[in-house]
Amino acid sequence: MTAQEDPAVGRFRSDKQRARFLAAYDAAFAALWPTPWTEADVETDFGTTHVHRYGSGTGVPVVLLHGANSNAVQWYPFLAALGARCPIIALDTLGDPGRSVARRPIHDPPDSAAWLDQTLAGLDVDRAHLIGHSYGGWLALNQARHAPDRLVSVTALDPGGLEKVSARFIWTMYLNGMAGLTPAPLRRRLAVWLDNPVLLVPELKKVLLTGARTFRTRRPAPAPLSDEDLRAIQTPALVLIGQRSPLLHPTRAQARVALMPHGHAEILPGVGHGPGFEHGSDVNNRLLAFLDSIQDRSPQR
Repeated sequence: MTAQEDPAVGRFRSDKQRARFLAAYDAAFAALWPTPWTEADVETDFGTTHVHRYGSGTGVPVVLLHGANSNAVQWYPFLAALGARCPIIALDTLGDPGRSVARRPIHDPPDSAAWLDQTLAGLDVDRAHLIGHSYGGWLALNQARHAPDRLVSVTALDPGGLEKVSARFIWTMYLNGMAGLTPAPLRRRLAVWLDNPVLLVPELKKVLLTGARTFRTRRPAPAPLSDEDLRAIQTPALVLIGQRSPLLHPTRAQARVALMPHGHAEILPGVGHGPGFEHGSDVNNRLLAFLDSIQDRSPQR
């Protein structure tokens, strides 16, 4: 059985569906990302990782890890602020709809860490700040647990992995998908009710909905980090939690972050699951202040 036939590997439903998705993907990047940026592919044991580079800043690069069923285009609200300070590397995660191509299943947390470590090695990145949202936040915390040698810091935006994914969150994501199909006047009201400003960005809404229709996602849910896992993380970590998060119970998640020796959590008032998409300038300022506070520290080994 080839990787493309392996039911455990995420893939597009057909070449025609892939072409349909990539048209929406390319249009979203052209409309939303500031220019210029460059693209590259990195080979790993698990598949080909597609990356986007942006920014005129110097120093330790910032590696961006998107949420589940998304791709690197989602980071457009962060690029101008972060890219003025640091080189930016935004990945399309294996197993999600994007330009990365998975060839081998990623079954467990150590595999996820091995994939990301190999990607960074292929980019000649020996020191990095990781910033991840939702599933990408779990990837960042998981990397700090299993393969921290390249890491200077991790930042997790309303991340998975601090609590078990609830039925409430799954139902909310389903409602968001349905809301994306409604007429514009209703969609604007639903965007407020669901704390989802993505519904108001036509290009991003289109690429996410097209990905959901054309791609078969095959990836296990993020395994919750145990108390022992969190205590073992030595990398400086910032976790930003939406006060209205459908994924996390804010005060309970904040207490779990406190188990990390160098972990700090902040609860963002009036924010749902999208820190950075809501209250964007405030979130960017918090990220920059955190990066500045640890920029001279060596990576954890």
